[in-house]
Amino acid sequence: MGRPDRSIAVTLAALIACLGFLPIANWIPGGHAAPWYGFVATDLLTGLSIAAGGGLVLGILARRARVLWRDGRLDPLQRSAESHWLGWTAAVAAAGVVLYAWIAREVLAGRPLLIDEIIQVYQARLLASGHLWIPAAPHQEFFSSLHLVEQSGRVYGQFPMGGPAMLALGSLARAEWLVNPVFGGLGILAFGALLSHIEPRSGVRLGALLIFALSPFAAFMSGSHMNHVTALFWIGLGMVGLARAVSGSSGRFRDGLLAGLGFGVAATIRPVDAMAFAAPAGLWLLARAVKQGRVAALLGSGLGIVIPIAVLCWVNLHTTGAPFRFGYTVLWGRAHDLGFHATPWGPVHSPARGLELINLYFLRLQTYFLESAAPALIPVTAALALTRRLGAFDRYLLAASLLLVGLYGAYWHDGFYLGPRFMFPLLPVLALWTARFLPALREAAGNGLLLRSATYAMIISLALGAAASLPTRWRQYRTGMISLRWDPDRAAEAAGVRNALVLVRESWGAELVVRMWALGISRPDADAVYRGADPCALDSVLVSLEAAPPPPADAMRRLNPLLADSARLVHAEAVTGDPSLRLTPGIRYPARCSAKIEANRGGFTLFPPLLLARRPGVLYARDLGSRDSLLVAEYPDRALYLLKPATGRVGADAVFYPLRRDSLLAAWRSGR
Repeated sequence: MGRPDRSIAVTLAALIACLGFLPIANWIPGGHAAPWYGFVATDLLTGLSIAAGGGLVLGILARRARVLWRDGRLDPLQRSAESHWLGWTAAVAAAGVVLYAWIAREVLAGRPLLIDEIIQVYQARLLASGHLWIPAAPHQEFFSSLHLVEQSGRVYGQFPMGGPAMLALGSLARAEWLVNPVFGGLGILAFGALLSHIEPRSGVRLGALLIFALSPFAAFMSGSHMNHVTALFWIGLGMVGLARAVSGSSGRFRDGLLAGLGFGVAATIRPVDAMAFAAPAGLWLLARAVKQGRVAALLGSGLGIVIPIAVLCWVNLHTTGAPFRFGYTVLWGRAHDLGFHATPWGPVHSPARGLELINLYFLRLQTYFLESAAPALIPVTAALALTRRLGAFDRYLLAASLLLVGLYGAYWHDGFYLGPRFMFPLLPVLALWTARFLPALREAAGNGLLLRSATYAMIISLALGAAASLPTRWRQYRTGMISLRWDPDRAAEAAGVRNALVLVRESWGAELVVRMWALGISRPDADAVYRGADPCALDSVLVSLEAAPPPPADAMRRLNPLLADSARLVHAEAVTGDPSLRLTPGIRYPARCSAKIEANRGGFTLFPPLLLARRPGVLYARDLGSRDSLLVAEYPDRALYLLKPATGRVGADAVFYPLRRDSLLAAWRSGR
């Protein structure tokens, strides 16, 4: 038994147990919390009790009923996996692509539903058209969006260009929704290739492959437009190259090149994820070169990683103006970066808040990873606790995983969408150690009652989850974000809208924020003012500033006094129809502000998804009240429409309302 290996494994098991089972975030005053912990923990404990109790009963019955348990029953399957591993991997990958594509269309509507997805698809279409950026419009505020950078007359998305470059492959075929399903399948192939190098037991290999492919976390994410899926494929490819480089006696140049290219391309998509897996890999190859004189793989990896990063630097230079500066730094400042410091919005990110976030990620993995009835991290935790020896690649994977968790603990944002998305690169490790649980238990306790009971408990937990938890999640995803599923091109065609300027009615709050952007107020400052100022008072100051726009610094000096009464503001969604808009209680708002609130209650929609509308001759721009006159004058020959929901009901479809220019002029003169 390797004593250091045993200590490492037990320590990691204890760490996962603490982070994945205890509500640490709820014990730290202020900051992030898990208010749902009690309900979820009760549900999981109930599921665990049912699974464990049922497993024990079946384990006892299996002593006499051979139909329930027979040693070696799965041997033919394992032999098939051993002799036809490539075929098994290809079949699982093909099935994965079909499943993920079905989820993309049937559950997520084949559309980008999160602002991150929308802007990355926007960037992808720029790339597919042969551009890194487009010139800013004369009145860019009508077309601005969160995560869209407007710098020195250039407009582009804030994300590293590698992710949009992957989506651009789909843009060329007008099918961005298909990119992640295909890369999800490629990720399965890469994981299968990796398993053939690092896991000698065919049964464990097959189990890990199936868990990786069919995990609900993996499946739903692979149906989205998020860049985690493409990044994980390239990380997986990098790990395949690394496994080949360290397993052979020569450490070939081409294996190192594959490792470097994989990690390098991943860095153009998600730099933090790539860093977590590339840094330990580089140290490993460097140590081999120093100790054994095998430098070929190290040189290959260096070349491989430099090529895509050089391309990324070139793209950054031609967008942000500096090779190592990303769009989100231009948009949000250095506060966006890793570290414990002030954040673009909200309180300062501290080590305590980082610990809270990590705790939340692991608590969420208990359900989102497998959607099982019992906590999903129990097999991983137990497998590590029972492990006697770690392979060299095990130590690498665990080190990279720890680094990934640490890096995201130093990042201020709560990465939650379709699960704890920042933990998505842990899927290969989670799948592998989940598959190792039962073999580890057999090695420690033999083929007796404990093994039989644990086996049946896992089957019951997964079956109950598939019957109860998974359908609930399915419905949640399928019915969520309703307004973002609306197809503007189809609706415009049905309404006969052509050669038109369509003014999009957003919420009053969104209008106030965009008007601050138009004055040159930075995204973080605009967000801070919006969160802390009375909207009517803010509107009044903005009207004054817009009459004679001052430099942005002077504008902020005029806006800062509005934050003095921020403590008095209260949420009033029942009054405004907007959960983000806060009002000052006990005051009577003037007619202009009352009209804005009434318009909010009548229904509003979102502008960013319309950046992706493709119907020729139809231009969408946000409605900014009397400022619309600037845009209407630019397009004198276009028909005018107002786009807004017919009612204030959540999810109501937007409707195209024809507008008359003389009516608009009268409304603008009245100050509406």
